[in-house]
This record gives sequence, structure tokens and C-alpha cells, in this order.
Amino acid sequence: MDDQVDASIVPERFMVTLSGWFAALTALLVAVGLYGLLSYAVARRINEIGVRMALGATRSNVYGMVLGEALRMVSRGLLLGAPIAFWAKSFATHLIQDLPSKSAAPIAFGSAAMIAVALIAAYVPARRASRVDPLAALRYE
Repeated sequence: MDDQVDASIVPERFMVTLSGWFAALTALLVAVGLYGLLSYAVARRINEIGVRMALGATRSNVYGMVLGEALRMVSRGLLLGAPIAFWAKSFATHLIQDLPSKSAAPIAFGSAAMIAVALIAAYVPARRASRVDPLAALRYE
């Protein structure tokens, strides 16, 4: 009986596994894209960061500036994406019978995961920005 039950849910297991791999790939693409964007932004603002540090900004201030920029980007995306996700969830409940739609936990978990991915991706550019030598940055131009 156990073998028959296992055999009957093979397509569902395959879809769940495939969805999990696609979600991981999506998170990786988001992290790489955000890392590239923030690295470029930090490289373009190296003089500004050098001036800020020359005027007394600490490493934690620079970390906060870069991480804050990353969080602003992700929060804008979440503000646009969360209502769409709630709409898609209610739309799916109309298409699929007996689909539970009361919980907002999956959307909250996805949002928290995106924030975590953004902070991880922004760590290296923030660290690079905080190690800028003010004199070298001012001489750069």
C-alpha cells in the first residue's frame, strides 16, 4: 500500500522539487543582479564616499548607506510585488477548488527571503565601500 501511495504522488513530488530548484535559481539571479548593481553604484560614488569619510563618516555609516540603498531597492520591489502576489493567490483559489487561501505566510516568507538575499548580496559592496581610503579617493579624479 505504501508503494502505491508513493507511486501516486510522484508527479506532485517532481513539481515541488522543480519549483524549489527554480526558486533557488531565482534567488541566485536576484543576488547576482543586485550585487552587480551595487558594485557599480559604489564604484561610481567612490569620490563621494571618500569625501564623506574625510569629513568624519565612520565605516558603519558607509555600511549603513550601502545596505540602506539595497533595502530601498528591495522594498520598492516588494511594495509592487506583494499586492500582485495577493491578487494571484486569490485568483488561484478561484481556479483550484479546496485551495486554502487564508494564510499570508508564504508571501511573508518570500518577502523575508528576498530581504535576506539583498542583504547578503549587498555585503561585499558595502565592505568595499567602507574600506575606501579618503586620500586615495580624493586623488582619484
